[in-house]
Amino acid sequence: MKDKILLFIAQGFGSGRLPKMPGTWGTVVGIPIYLLMHDLPIVAYLAITLLFTVFGCWLCGVASKQLGAHDHPSIVWDEIVGFLWTMALVPFGWGWILAGFLLFRLFDIWKPWPISWADQRVPGGTGVMVDDLIAALYAWVILQILALWLA
Repeated sequence: MKDKILLFIAQGFGSGRLPKMPGTWGTVVGIPIYLLMHDLPIVAYLAITLLFTVFGCWLCGVASKQLGAHDHPSIVWDEIVGFLWTMALVPFGWGWILAGFLLFRLFDIWKPWPISWADQRVPGGTGVMVDDLIAALYAWVILQILALWLA
């Protein structure tokens, strides 16, 4: 039973099992989690997101073993956490959420260097997580520049 629960979480509460675009659906699941967290003090937001990240390294490793594949497409916990990092310290609003969503998905799918390098070479659950964390960093930097430019 524990294994099924862990897989359910790793698969974004079932969203990763959808037949088309599981990473996109996993990122969609990140939106309500972000909405629940965005009013927290930034230290709490970052601490929870860091805990989700550390937990995700372990969780994605467990799920990969259960599914018999490294970074199986149905594992989308990494997209959820990546979206949360993308949105850290970003102004709140639906336009910002949409921009964060689109930028994160762009970098997660496109995988410019070093995302592609990490995706291919970092093993285990950390490897599942790290390419999304770098994609989140790229998206975050652009959002921060936009926020400064639009302020």
